Amino acid sequence: MKKTLLAIALLSSFSNAAVANQAGDFLVRGGLTMVSPDSGKTPILLGGSADNGMSLTVDDNTQLGLNFVYFLDSNWAIELLAATPFTHDVTLQDPKGTLQADGIKLAEVSHLPPTLSALYYFDTGTSLKPYVGVGLNYTIFFDEKFESAPTALSLSNLELDGSFGYSVQVGADYHINDKWHVNASVRYMDINSDATFDVGGDSIGSASIDIDPMVYSIMLGYKF
Repeated sequence: MKKTLLAIALLSSFSNAAVANQAGDFLVRGGLTMVSPDSGKTPILLGGSADNGMSLTVDDNTQLGLNFVYFLDSNWAIELLAATPFTHDVTLQDPKGTLQADGIKLAEVSHLPPTLSALYYFDTGTSLKPYVGVGLNYTIFFDEKFESAPTALSLSNLELDGSFGYSVQVGADYHINDKWHVNASVRYMDINSDATFDVGGDSIGSASIDIDPMVYSIMLGYKF
C-alpha cells in the first residue's frame, strides 16, 4: 500500500513538473475572440450641438484570435494578442426624427486592436494555471463607410481616429499534457475614438465614441 501511494505521489509530481512554466517557454494559441463594445449610446454632434437627440450604438463581433506568450520566469510572461479584423455594425438612434432614420444601420467599421500585456501566473502546483494581466493596446480603424441609406441622407466621408488605451485581464491555462493546453480569458480594453463625417458636403458631424469593449477568448495552445 505504501509503495502504491509513493508511486502515485511520484507520478503526480512528475505530471505537475511537466506542465510547469519555465523561463524561455513560448506559447502559441489560436481560437475564437469576441469583442463586445460598451452597450451605452454615444451622442452625435451636428454643428457642435447634441440637441438633435441622435446617438450611435455598436454591435458585437467574433473573429479568429491569435495569442503569443513568452515566459520570463515561472511566474512572469509577456503576451501579444492579435486577431483577424473585427467588423462592427454602427446603428443610428434618431428618436426625434432629425434625419428620419431611427434604427437604421448607419455604417460598418473594421478595426484591429493589437495588445501587448504583462502577465503574472499564480503557482498552483496543478495543471490549471490562472493568471492576471495588464497591458497597452493600439486600435487601428479602417474601411469606415456609410451604408447606402445614410449616403442618401447626404452623410459621407466617415473617419475614425486610432486609439491608445490600457487593457486588464484575467485568464487561465489548463494543460492537457506538457505541450497542449486550453486557454480562456476575459479582458477589458479602453478604446475611444473621435469620429467625423460630412453632412451635405459640410464637415459638421462628429461623435466621441467610447467603445470600451469586453473581450472574451477561448483558445487551444501549444508550448514550444
